[in-house]
Amino acid sequence: MTSPQEHSTAQDQPTAVEPAKTEPAKTGPEREAEASRLVDRFSLWSGAAGLIPVPLVDLAAVGGVQVEMVRRLSQVYGVPFSENRGKSIIASIAGTLLPASAATTTTMTLASALKFLPGLGTTVAVISMPAFAAGATYVIGKVFMKHFASGGTLLDFELPEYREFIKAQKERFQSRKSSPPTPTPAPASASSDKPAAAT
Repeated sequence: MTSPQEHSTAQDQPTAVEPAKTEPAKTGPEREAEASRLVDRFSLWSGAAGLIPVPLVDLAAVGGVQVEMVRRLSQVYGVPFSENRGKSIIASIAGTLLPASAATTTTMTLASALKFLPGLGTTVAVISMPAFAAGATYVIGKVFMKHFASGGTLLDFELPEYREFIKAQKERFQSRKSSPPTPTPAPASASSDKPAAAT
C-alpha cells in the first residue's frame, strides 16, 4: 500500500504526450485536386439526398451534405470553420443560382413539396430535386474552393465578388451534365501485342 505522500507525487508526475501527427503540407495543385474530388463526391451525395421520398426531409439532408462539404473544404485549406456562418453563406450563394431572382432554395422547396402529390407530382420531384441539389452543391463547393484558395475565410466572404464566378460554374456544371462522356481510346500497344493471324 502506498502512502498518501507517494500517491500524490505519482499523480504530480507529467504524463507522456504523444507528439501530434502532422501531415506534410500539400502543394497548391494537390490541395485543389483533393478539394475538387470532395466537391464532386458531395455533389453526388447531395443528388442522392434529393431522392429521399419524404418531403422536406430531403431538403434537410441536402443542407446537411452541403454544410459537411464546407466543413471538409475548410479542413483541406486550413481555414477555421463556423457552422452558423457556413450555413449563412451557403444560403446566400444558393439564392443567386437561378435567374429572375428565383432562389434555388425556393425551387428545391417546391420540388420537395411536389412529393406530397401522388403520381405526376412525385415523378416530377424525383427527376428535378436531385438535379437541383447536385448542381447547387457543385457550385457552392467551387465558390468555397476559390475563396479559400485566395486566402479567404468564412468571416470575409463577400457574395458580390463571386457573382460572375457562380454564373460560370453553374454553366460549367450544366455542360458537364449534358455532354456525353468521351470514349477512351484503346492503348496503341494492345493491337501490337496480338499474335499475327496465320495465313
